[in-house]
Amino acid sequence: MSDAAQPTVAEVRAAAEAVKAALDRHLAAVESRSGEDDPAVYEAFNELAVAAEEYDELLYDRYDEVTPFEIPGAEDALPPYVGPEEPNALSVLIRRDYAVVEPQRLMAQAQRVEAAEADGTPLADSPGRTVHGALGVLFGEFEPDEIASRHKEFGLEEGDSTLWVTAAEEPADPGEWLEAPFDQTDPQRVVCRFDVSSVFDDDEYLTGGDEDDEGVVEDADEGGAGHR
Repeated sequence: MSDAAQPTVAEVRAAAEAVKAALDRHLAAVESRSGEDDPAVYEAFNELAVAAEEYDELLYDRYDEVTPFEIPGAEDALPPYVGPEEPNALSVLIRRDYAVVEPQRLMAQAQRVEAAEADGTPLADSPGRTVHGALGVLFGEFEPDEIASRHKEFGLEEGDSTLWVTAAEEPADPGEWLEAPFDQTDPQRVVCRFDVSSVFDDDEYLTGGDEDDEGVVEDADEGGAGHR
């Protein structure tokens, strides 16, 4: 970048002062919040993110230096909530990723389920003799929450997971969304979101949420690194 295009020292300092002011406003909003969904906190968070990103860019352009902050990009952050204030219905969207690390254990567990259902008689054409067949057997027998709590028994290793709660005016009609259950999810109707990922254990990863000892980020209308 040429010297003519670089920001001035005064512009960089003004951006730094804007970050300080935004920090004060965010802290004041948090201290006086009226509840978990206080829009003032969400607004102050967004203002702080914008100010920090502006300062980071100017600092880099002028001095070739960066800040230690990771600013959530527009492609990562959920938009402001615009759903009903008093929802009459809700949808819970869950994704859990697993790696099959012990396929033999997975298939053995599935064959035990099949044998129990067949009064102990082994099935000649047992679906549990293949990995994809065993997955069908186990997920057909156990609830997803039980799979999550016992995943090691089934030869699985947990990956990332997320749970979104979305609000609606009215319940969907029976069968309305079964053919494409996730296609019409509106991020602007997400009331809250709960994420689990090993990335939260990385000291260099910063987020706007509240992280507990297990790396769970729980946010509600406060923004964050892709969370609300």
